Amino acid sequence: MSQTLFGDLAQVTKKTQMLYEGGQRSPKADYLTVIAEQGVDVQYVLTGNRSVPGSQPLGLPLSEPGPDLSPVKMYDIEAAAGAGRSFEGEPIKTTLYFSSTELAEQGLDPAQVVGVKVRGDSMLGTLDDGDWVLVDRSNRDPKQEGVFLLLVSGERRIKRVQRLAGGALYLISDNDHYQPEMIKPQDMHDVEILGRCEIRIGRVV
Repeated sequence: MSQTLFGDLAQVTKKTQMLYEGGQRSPKADYLTVIAEQGVDVQYVLTGNRSVPGSQPLGLPLSEPGPDLSPVKMYDIEAAAGAGRSFEGEPIKTTLYFSSTELAEQGLDPAQVVGVKVRGDSMLGTLDDGDWVLVDRSNRDPKQEGVFLLLVSGERRIKRVQRLAGGALYLISDNDHYQPEMIKPQDMHDVEILGRCEIRIGRVV
């Protein structure tokens, strides 16, 4: 396909497509999501290694992902909202395939991993608006400080979490423009930790 046609398919301009192909700019998560939905092997684009033996024609779904690939459902954090609702009840933005072996090497069980699209700038520098992050749903206990996906009063948020003496939680935004928030033990009924954020997928700057 020409750069113009492929740019139209990927919802970017020809100039942007040229910059991506020339290595002068790295593609954003939105771009990768769109081309994945069109049947492009995103793993090949990023690493040079094909997800499946041989290439598939553009526009066909990845129907035979191969033995070492695990599907990871990707959700939009804004679309995923509502107290007490599981991810299984949320609309899936897309499905990406990751190496089961590589996920296991990171200590992740593919069956417990979901992808979430980051919204807002509260974690700027760690997770930027539009990034995707892989969340380990099996890790919900902030014994050590880390970045977690939480449900706070029915709203899904991504924050750095510290557990304080007495059982309180300290929610920290990596963007200094946002003040930390303390969740007292008596208010914990409004908070559910959904998983630990483990792997960022976003633009390299």
